[in-house]
Amino acid sequence: MNKHVITERYRLIIRELEMKNKINVVDLAIKLKVTPETIRKDLRVLEEKKKLRRIHGGAIQYFSLMKEPHFNKKIGISYNEKKMIGEAAATFILDGETIALDVGSTTLHIARSIKNLKNITIVTNSLAAAEILNNRLENQLFDGSVIVLGGTTNPLQQSISGPLTNQLLEHFYFDKAFISCGGISKDGICDFSIDKATASTIMMKRSRSVYVVTDTSKMNQKALFHIGSFSSIECVITDQEMPADWSKDAMVKNVKWINAGVIHEN
Repeated sequence: MNKHVITERYRLIIRELEMKNKINVVDLAIKLKVTPETIRKDLRVLEEKKKLRRIHGGAIQYFSLMKEPHFNKKIGISYNEKKMIGEAAATFILDGETIALDVGSTTLHIARSIKNLKNITIVTNSLAAAEILNNRLENQLFDGSVIVLGGTTNPLQQSISGPLTNQLLEHFYFDKAFISCGGISKDGICDFSIDKATASTIMMKRSRSVYVVTDTSKMNQKALFHIGSFSSIECVITDQEMPADWSKDAMVKNVKWINAGVIHEN
């Protein structure tokens, strides 16, 4: 095939990715009038060039594991999937519970979905989530209190972390912790920042039940710092079924796995 035609197709794929943050093989095949297999080959080539990262059924933008995307950038990645995951996760919060909510664009959607609950306490180190929760409290969408942890702020990630945050977390007992991550694999979950990862690890340790919320783009990815293994996780809420090879792993197969996409369709 004409090299120019292939190069132009690569350019159109990258352009589509820049506009949408996530692209789908079938949609691209229809739009570019080629077969899905041709698109899959294109995505493999572009991944090798570090222009994108392939995921099940498509691709997302490429980010080096050495550098975390700006929080405002992360919010736009897989937005609809994260919204579904957040809505599903919020249904597990019950009246009277004390909840830990860590920093992340997915946990932000949990904050947006909390409603019609009484006497709940939410502890968070997310400045963005705290603002949303405060507004929802003010508008009486739920009843309870919001505790914002002290510590060092990170304006680019809308987070609070550091030694003071960790010290404060050690004084809490949580019914449930909702934890986001930069990557998830059979080894467990991980994140980009040692400070954020440490805070999330303590939240997990201080909670009776741990719920991990993560979208497809994090699957089989590894960030720099380990948060926790599957032995300390009760439930994973995501937008796909558990990978087939994971279900054979003794540590992973006992974890409750919830596909929020299926819930949304029903």
